[in-house]
Amino acid sequence: MNLTDQQKIRIGACAWSFEDWRGAFYPPDLPDSQWLEFYARYFPAVEVDSTFYGAPAENTVRRWVEMTPASFRFACKLPREITHTCRLRDCSAELNSFLRAIEPLAPKLQVILIQLPPSFAPKDGKPALRKFLEQLPRDFRFAIEFRHAGWHRPQIIRLLEKYRICWVWADTSPLNERNLAPFEFLPRTTDFLYLRLLGDYATKYDVDGGHSASLRKTAMETRSRP
Repeated sequence: MNLTDQQKIRIGACAWSFEDWRGAFYPPDLPDSQWLEFYARYFPAVEVDSTFYGAPAENTVRRWVEMTPASFRFACKLPREITHTCRLRDCSAELNSFLRAIEPLAPKLQVILIQLPPSFAPKDGKPALRKFLEQLPRDFRFAIEFRHAGWHRPQIIRLLEKYRICWVWADTSPLNERNLAPFEFLPRTTDFLYLRLLGDYATKYDVDGGHSASLRKTAMETRSRP
C-alpha cells in the first residue's frame, strides 16, 4: 500500500471517552476533558457515539473542532429519537434540529451514521425508509447500518445508490463463527466505504444490555473507491 492509499483510509474507535482506557491508553493523571486531544494524536478519525443519545450543545461541537487537527474527521451517529423512537417516521423537525446542532463540525464531518435497530424490518419499515431518504440534504454524507437481514435485497441497494447513501459493512460475527467469512452481504452503493468491526455482541453485553467487556473497541474505516 502506497502513501496515497493510506491517506484514503481513516481508522478510529466508536468513541474516545471510555473510562476503561484510563491507564491503558490515556495517562492515569490526564483529565478526561483532554482525552479527545490526546486521542487525536494517534488516530485520524472517531465515531461519535454520544450523538446517538441526543444532539450536542454548540459549545461542545466547537470544542471538538478546536481540540483536533485540521485533518481529523468525525462520524456522528444520528440520534436514537429519529432511528429508534420515531423509526424514521415524522421526524423532519428532529432531523433538522440535529443537523443545525452539528453544523459547526461541517469542515471535519466525514459522515453521519444512520444505525437502525434490529427490529426495524422491511415489512413495516420500507415506506418510512424511502420517505426518510428522500428528505436527506445532499450537502451531508450519510451511511446506513441495517441490522435486520431482510434489507439484504437488490432493490434496497438500488434505493441507496439513488440517494447516494453508503451501505455500512458491519461485522458482528459470534466468536464460535470466527472462522467463517464475517461479511455476508457487501454492496457498494457510494464512492466510499464505511466499515464497522463490532465483534460478538454476546461477549460485550449482559442480559440487561450493560457492557460486560472490560474494553470496548470499534474500528471504523471510510475509504474512497480507487
